[in-house]
Amino acid sequence: MKREQAEKIAIQALGWLAGNDDLCPVFLGSSGAAPEDLRRLAQDPAFLVSVLEFITMDDAWVVAFCDANNLKYEDPLRARYALPGAEQVHWT
Repeated sequence: MKREQAEKIAIQALGWLAGNDDLCPVFLGSSGAAPEDLRRLAQDPAFLVSVLEFITMDDAWVVAFCDANNLKYEDPLRARYALPGAEQVHWT
């Protein structure tokens, strides 16, 4: 996946989160962002990575996001790995 497409998916994910009354406060609390900062932060690749990492923590969130945006279920994780910083993920 190319970086441009990954950023588009991440921005879609941010929009989906912002419109989700249950998850948005959880995401904001975990990220430390304020609602009024989301528009500005949408331009920050590191923040977009955090959006995708948050959504991919729960399969139900991935399914709901992908179904709402007509994406394949693997697209959020593929987008995450196409953005800068993916090489820093260590599972050990």
